[in-house]
Amino acid sequence: MQSTRHSLPQLLGEARRWFEEGLLAALEAAGAVPVSPTQAQLFAVLDDQGTTVSELARRMGVTRQTAHQAVHGLVATGLLEQVPDSASARQRLIRRTQEGERAHRQAAVILERLEEQLAERIGQKAVDALRAALEVPWGRPPSLSPK
Repeated sequence: MQSTRHSLPQLLGEARRWFEEGLLAALEAAGAVPVSPTQAQLFAVLDDQGTTVSELARRMGVTRQTAHQAVHGLVATGLLEQVPDSASARQRLIRRTQEGERAHRQAAVILERLEEQLAERIGQKAVDALRAALEVPWGRPPSLSPK
């Protein structure tokens, strides 16, 4: 008989998708510029002062090409801009435009409301415990050999 128990990575992925779907639906209902899940993730890992495409790709766990495509889509909508990196003549930083900052603040409010909804569904203690567990530094992944 096959186990119906989901792995922790599967559960974390489903939880992330719950927030992502709620965020994108609320943004669409508010008439915001439509963004893809990858573009929304890019916004979440972008530093306020700007971030290189290579660093965005690393943080998102995607290829540079995928990050580059997401950036170009968001630049085309006016939510992001590319500016020279003062630390490197070869690099460009990706940062939010004024409209991108407004959208980022709007998304933060929506995510707070989603967290409140989650607390109503599973209880504030469970949400607090989940947050506390996820905020503890895990360190680097161990090197395990298969049994």
